Amino acid sequence: MSEDQLKKEDQLFIHLVNTFVQSAWISLGKVKNPVSDELERNVEQASYYIDLLDMLQTKMKGNLSEWEEQYILHSLSELKLNYIDEKKKKTAAVDSEKSEASDKPNKKKDATSKSKPPSKSVKKPKKK
Repeated sequence: MSEDQLKKEDQLFIHLVNTFVQSAWISLGKVKNPVSDELERNVEQASYYIDLLDMLQTKMKGNLSEWEEQYILHSLSELKLNYIDEKKKKTAAVDSEKSEASDKPNKKKDATSKSKPPSKSVKKPKKK
């Protein structure tokens, strides 16, 4: 294989890795989605991109230059740390919502559990 072909393959490989890395950052809500120009979080989708990068790194082991190997490992470690952070935020938000929901009285329960006020007996005046 010619040196130009190797350089092109190296560039394409790094471009592929960068595509997955950038998609993961967008899914984590750390970078704006270029299409919508908004921050969007989809932790499950981010997990998918991280898994793809993990698989690439595993399958390519022994076929990557030292720089490429380090680049993927560094990218994966940064993404995984941020993924864990976002998962914690999501779990904390769900726990907070559950806590708030349990603090609010259940309207149906309250409405049915209320007893009627005691009826007042009307006393008739005594005749003289």
